[in-house]
Amino acid sequence: MKPLPAIVFKDVLIELRNKETVSAMLVFGVLVMVIFNFAFATGGAAQTIAPGALWVAFSFAGILGLNRSLSIETDNDCLQGLLLAPLDRGDLYLGKVAGNFVFTVIAEMIILPVFVAFNNLQFDMKIVWTIAVTLLGTLGFVSVGTTLSMISSHTRMKEVMLPILQIPMTMPVVISAVSATGMVLRGETAGISFPLSLLGIFSTVYLTASYFLFEYIVEQ
Repeated sequence: MKPLPAIVFKDVLIELRNKETVSAMLVFGVLVMVIFNFAFATGGAAQTIAPGALWVAFSFAGILGLNRSLSIETDNDCLQGLLLAPLDRGDLYLGKVAGNFVFTVIAEMIILPVFVAFNNLQFDMKIVWTIAVTLLGTLGFVSVGTTLSMISSHTRMKEVMLPILQIPMTMPVVISAVSATGMVLRGETAGISFPLSLLGIFSTVYLTASYFLFEYIVEQ
């Protein structure tokens, strides 16, 4: 088996055994959605803040998943074993990104129906567009998040440091995703190409830069 799919298979197998990462992300994301729904249930503000609430839930659940993914690698010195293996650092990075992407998307696809139910949405093209925005935004989120989780692992407070680094760095992705999601929910898909283009640009930049910087980061 090639290195990249082997890394993804390892992460998926670990998750199937302990079922900790996705379940924690799911519970946290749903709780965020419930809190926002009850906080803004009156006054007509729910529809206005719905896109932001969705991406707050996605972001916090994603950070929780990245932290958990890092803990699995560092607590048992699995990361050191991977670094000692004759493995290209770029393949290691892409494998970790793919694994984090899969887990995050699984949690998001379960959180999304909760969002649909709370906002009385129909399962039509709006949902299809929302899923497309979610996938693109998640790619940018986990691309930089995987690298930042590795940086935070070298600090004493790695669980706290990751959110401090992740939230500012992914702000362009989250803002673009919120804008695109808002357009979808308002039925303004004719102008969605601009925020989607921004999402694509940021995701590509984050993925490319992290790919080339990852070897330097893990060797420090």
